[in-house]
Amino acid sequence: MLAAVRIQAEDFSQNEEVDALKAGSKCMGGIATFIGCARDFSEGREVSQIGFEAYGSMALAEMKKLRSEAIERFGLLDARIVHRVTTVQAGDNIVFIAAGAEHRAAAFDACRWMIDELKQRVPIWKKEITPQGEAWVTPHP
Repeated sequence: MLAAVRIQAEDFSQNEEVDALKAGSKCMGGIATFIGCARDFSEGREVSQIGFEAYGSMALAEMKKLRSEAIERFGLLDARIVHRVTTVQAGDNIVFIAAGAEHRAAAFDACRWMIDELKQRVPIWKKEITPQGEAWVTPHP
């Protein structure tokens, strides 16, 4: 079985991630998910590719901490976080977040909190590749 928190180059399967989450508890009444995808347009520019780099060990440790905090803070039964570190094309998956709880409200709240915190805390950087050149993107919500 795949680890609940991962950094990987290859794409992920939303169905496999949700199945793994559900396998952890029959008490799970609500699962909220977020998938971040690559856009072909950003801040008025066409984007052909997006490259992601991470401070690997630090990023993974912070993602694990984030998952533990979400489970405790929102009373989750389980949570999963997967982030790709590679170069992606428009439409490709980048990040997967899932929160499983007894009730939907906790799952929704935790899912949003995790992606917002991930973007603020985890050392993963994004470089947009455009016809005009490449540019590192400063963090934004």
